[in-house]
Amino acid sequence: MKELEIRLNPNPLVQFLKKPAAEFTRQDIIYFCEENEIEMINFRYVGEDGKLKSLNFVLNSKQHLEDLLSTGERVDGSSLFSHIEAGSSDLYVIPRFKTAFVNPFSDYPTLDILCSFYTSEGLPLESAPEHILKKAINEFRETTGYDFKAMGELEYYVVSETEELYPGIDQKGYHESPPFTKNGHIRKEAMSLISQCGGQIKYGHSEVGNFVSDDELFEQQEIEFLPVDPQDAVDQLVVAKWILRMLGDEFGVNISFAPKITVGKAGSGLHIHMLLEKDGKNIMVEGSGLGNDARKMIAGILDLSSSLTAFGNTIPTSYLRLVPHQEAPTNICWGDRNRSVLVRVPLGWIADTSMILDANPQETGAIPYVAGKQTVELRSGDGSADIYLYMAGIIVAAQHGLQMPNALKMAEKLYMDVNIFDDEHKDKLAKLECLPQSCWESADALAEKREFFEKSGIFPSGTIDQIVKKLKSFDDKDLSERLYGKEDELRELVMKYLHCM
Repeated sequence: MKELEIRLNPNPLVQFLKKPAAEFTRQDIIYFCEENEIEMINFRYVGEDGKLKSLNFVLNSKQHLEDLLSTGERVDGSSLFSHIEAGSSDLYVIPRFKTAFVNPFSDYPTLDILCSFYTSEGLPLESAPEHILKKAINEFRETTGYDFKAMGELEYYVVSETEELYPGIDQKGYHESPPFTKNGHIRKEAMSLISQCGGQIKYGHSEVGNFVSDDELFEQQEIEFLPVDPQDAVDQLVVAKWILRMLGDEFGVNISFAPKITVGKAGSGLHIHMLLEKDGKNIMVEGSGLGNDARKMIAGILDLSSSLTAFGNTIPTSYLRLVPHQEAPTNICWGDRNRSVLVRVPLGWIADTSMILDANPQETGAIPYVAGKQTVELRSGDGSADIYLYMAGIIVAAQHGLQMPNALKMAEKLYMDVNIFDDEHKDKLAKLECLPQSCWESADALAEKREFFEKSGIFPSGTIDQIVKKLKSFDDKDLSERLYGKEDELRELVMKYLHCM
């Protein structure tokens, strides 16, 4: 089975080294570089702005390569993080070998490796987003005995020139096929490259958003990943966003992960699916429904959901997306297969049915039942998220739920089995708390709940202070009301944050 998995894996390093990426060593990387005549190494890391940075090295000897992979390199931390003083700003960037991939855009044979930040004392930088996530993962595992797995749904718009032939229908782009969707070729190229760079993709498709404005075509797309270790889940999202933007540049189109392109059209979210594992098995289900620990996890996420927007909805246009009737959450509740709620339990494979046999009556062999697919989905985040911090915050909230004495009671109270926006359910809607409606309110929510994130030193207090300060600086209270009917001002705001994170 392992041999087959390696043979089917599209990552050239996995195929060449004949081992999964998690087992890559320093000597493996050196061997790959020698045998494949790699000329350049790129160290890649994420700064405060959430975008993937680059530090390039032309290899001049085997010793040079060995040195890079042994000691990393120095960078100016004050240019990457605003909280680091210029007077003592040197940081080390240290490569994480399992993240190595062949750069698909380089004119020279090039290997890219994601890095972690370390201080002058050789210790992990406590405020580095990837280290905050690592601390959250370790604390969750040690405290609960479970492994947390996660994956993201990456939604984005492709903005290109309009075409007269086979026009799409406004806001009807969901799973559309060519020729009624024009930019699926970019998505498929991205999926292939993301997979070669180590991403574990579930599927891709066109999304609902589809409209024409000022002779430009706006088409919404989505790439969804498979559940993996949270750090791997975030790493692959960061690399995927970089690949999509590179392809946008190559094809001469704009790729935008902005939460809202215009009012009245579908916004782009970053939905996060999650599950609990014990000894490699999904433990989300008990009998024919969610188990108690899965419900407790949901309760914790709901309890801290307003403060999670400080990591997952970080720009003013985030709150133009979180409005009713746009399949985006506004109220704090959960439900099964219900897109009006904040936390959704997607349709799973709980029942051992014979759907395959019914659809294929000619099939005579036994069909294996595939269990362990059940997840729950947090639907509030968007493309402005600092993905490392957002995932860390979600894990903190999940742990909080597993430790809350009243978690099951809260889960029962906040469960909704109806569309809360239907007129007949106004009474239920009125009883629910709302998510923040601006960065300002999000900052207040984080400040109120900061003790949960600072617990066990996962989020440094200075990081929380900095996020609150940044969110407050937008001064966006009542932004929706201020922009109502002002199309030019709204367009200017959207363009300002078109390339968020």
